[in-house]
Amino acid sequence: QLVESGGGSVEEGGSLKLSCAASGWTVSEYVMGWFRQAPGKEREGVASIGADNSTLVADSVKGRFSISKDFAKNILYLQMDNLKPEDTAQYYCAAARGSLGGVENYHDDGLYDYWGQGTQVTVS
Repeated sequence: QLVESGGGSVEEGGSLKLSCAASGWTVSEYVMGWFRQAPGKEREGVASIGADNSTLVADSVKGRFSISKDFAKNILYLQMDNLKPEDTAQYYCAAARGSLGGVENYHDDGLYDYWGQGTQVTVS
């Protein structure tokens, strides 16, 4: 089970930190990713991290968003800074078994096995 939290409404330039609490497995053993979907748009990968701590961050958020894992708490985080209106979306946490064939595949949402319910981020 994956449960996201930390979404909300912020002004442009603000920050939010999303959390994804995992139960039933340990975040260190899976590829974990953050995806988002805006109204009328396809779901897209935002940031993902592998069991070996390799990461893939979308160009649209590079330098503003960072992904991390807390092994002790078994939580995945997404720190979002300098938020822009175009970051407005429903954000989802996901987990995948295996290596997905390499970091270049980390944003292929079809390869993920487990999904959270999502948390809304609105930037105005």
